[in-house]
Amino acid sequence: MNRTFPGEAQTSMPEHVAHKIVMDLAGADLCLDLHASNIFLREIPQVRMSAETADRLLPYARKLNVDFVWVYEAATVLESTLAHSLNAMGVPTLVVEMGVGMRITEQYVFQLVDGIFALMKEMGIWEGETAKPKEPIVSRDGEVGFVSAGRPGIFAPCVRHWINVEKGELIGRILNPLEGTVEEEVFSPLKGMLFTLREYPVVSPGSLLARVLGGDYR
Repeated sequence: MNRTFPGEAQTSMPEHVAHKIVMDLAGADLCLDLHASNIFLREIPQVRMSAETADRLLPYARKLNVDFVWVYEAATVLESTLAHSLNAMGVPTLVVEMGVGMRITEQYVFQLVDGIFALMKEMGIWEGETAKPKEPIVSRDGEVGFVSAGRPGIFAPCVRHWINVEKGELIGRILNPLEGTVEEEVFSPLKGMLFTLREYPVVSPGSLLARVLGGDYR
């Protein structure tokens, strides 16, 4: 359904439901669109937004207690998503990605809940005590290196998720499951923070293995 927004009232069932959801949310003070990444990748708690919405959304994102805010160019925006549709209607909408798809990462859940209450207090919705949100790393123009598989096989990472890596550092190996041989060694394209790491081991040529934000962090 997150590729059918804003939908239409008189078409297919998914389009109709998407339309009703958008109409229900129209006029809201804020919308949080929470995602658990996908089954293939592990992500640190992060907010993603387009460059055209960053000035409006960054103050909210800084209160959410996430580790990373990724501001990307408008060319990569999917216009059929809930977030794009609501932001276009004037409803501030933040997309949160964290953990691995189809799993609940308890540590990240509690971290984000603290952030939601901190944000609600900032907006005057909540009057109780809140944790102080951490200051996120914000990438507005930072270089992001994408690491993809060149060979099929089983990806075995050699590093932990969410660490600093050096340019040329070994991130993992792609193994041949039949022969036990190394098909490919995978290296970091730059020095920086490893904020995405492959979780699902089976890969094909072109499968995303990691993303690295250039610079010195943590």
